[in-house]
Amino acid sequence: MKPLVWLPFDPAELGDPPDALRYEQVDPTVSLPASVKDVEVFVPPYTVGPEVRDVLAQMSSLRIVQTLTAGVDNIRDAVPDGVLLCNGRGIHDASTAELALTLVLSSLRGVPEFVRAQDRHGWRPGWHPALADRTVLLVGYGAIGAAVEARLAPFECSVVRVARSARDGVHPISELPALLPSADVVVLVVPLTDETRGLVGASFLASMKDGALLVNVARGAVVDTDALVAALRTERIRAALDVVDHEPLPPDSPLWDCPGLLISPHVGGSSSAMWPRAYRLVRDQLHRIAAGEEPVNVMTGDY
Repeated sequence: MKPLVWLPFDPAELGDPPDALRYEQVDPTVSLPASVKDVEVFVPPYTVGPEVRDVLAQMSSLRIVQTLTAGVDNIRDAVPDGVLLCNGRGIHDASTAELALTLVLSSLRGVPEFVRAQDRHGWRPGWHPALADRTVLLVGYGAIGAAVEARLAPFECSVVRVARSARDGVHPISELPALLPSADVVVLVVPLTDETRGLVGASFLASMKDGALLVNVARGAVVDTDALVAALRTERIRAALDVVDHEPLPPDSPLWDCPGLLISPHVGGSSSAMWPRAYRLVRDQLHRIAAGEEPVNVMTGDY
């Protein structure tokens, strides 16, 4: 019998999935088919909750999990030993990079204040900093980091790249304390690991220059919320967050009322650019699997 693939969408969306595999469209949060013990390749829904994590243990034939997310911190520890975990590298590069740039420009040019003034029928002219001539520090230089840089290129700003380890043109994360004081904008695009959890704490924030902007399109837990609240209340720095710890942000969170803060509700990957790239990645991955080739985007180590 052909190996079984569970998809969260209609297989027809893939265009030409390999005939050597068979497919079922399954949403484990709604119902769990009897074929759970037969599925060999599982593509979970975009949003991975407890119901999705719990079903993995029942997949006794499971060989490969292919997520639709770049980050796998919400599912990694639930994947059984011996099962390959592949992330959605490439699916969200365009969407997340666009949002990162949107948050940077909106925050610098005062767009939140304009919108609030418009709600009051108020005309609020004023001076705001440009992105031009600024230094942008990209903390995390993988596929999304590179996509952010490509979109920054026309804006006449300088980009400094940071990754876990040094390579040509990229600083190691150990050099952050020396790099932060000269950055006007700090964009976080790192995965959530033991190394990056709480990376942005009181010391990190204190090292940022006066008036600097922190943008987080990574994971909420990369930033120490209490430390950020304290820093924002001094009005020495500003921030724009697409992710927070925890989500959804509770109504009583102090973040809502912090000065100089723009919040978007974790929509970095949620755009019309996502699904065409998701279908393409899954289709190509399934063709590799059907041909007996090594899958791409296999997660090893912390990254």
